[in-house]
Amino acid sequence: MSQNTINVTDSNFESSVLKSNVPVLVDFWAPWCGPCVAIGPVLENLAAEFSGKLVVAKMNVDENANTPAQFGVRSIPFMVIVKNGKVIDSVVGAVPKAKLSDMITKAIG
Repeated sequence: MSQNTINVTDSNFESSVLKSNVPVLVDFWAPWCGPCVAIGPVLENLAAEFSGKLVVAKMNVDENANTPAQFGVRSIPFMVIVKNGKVIDSVVGAVPKAKLSDMITKAIG
C-alpha cells in the first residue's frame, strides 16, 4: 500500500469514508483473491493520478464483516465510489483501468 491509499476498517469507515470531503473509492478485497491482488497496482496508480481529488480506501473483507455486509458485498473485488456519504457508483471484478478512471472522473466532476 502506498501513501496515496488508506486502510479502512469497520471502526473507522464512517470517519474515513462516509465523512470524507472528497469522493472515496472503496476496494473490498482479500489477500487470497487473485483478481483483488491483480487490480491492486491499478488502484495504486489511480490513487496517485487523482491525489487530492479522490481517496482510495482498501477494506479487507476477512478482517471486517460489518461494512461489507451493509454494502451487500457478495463477490470481490467489489469497488464503490462514495461521495457525500452515499454510494454513487459500483463495479464488481477486476475491470480495466479505463472503466475505473471513467467512474472516478464522473464522481469528482
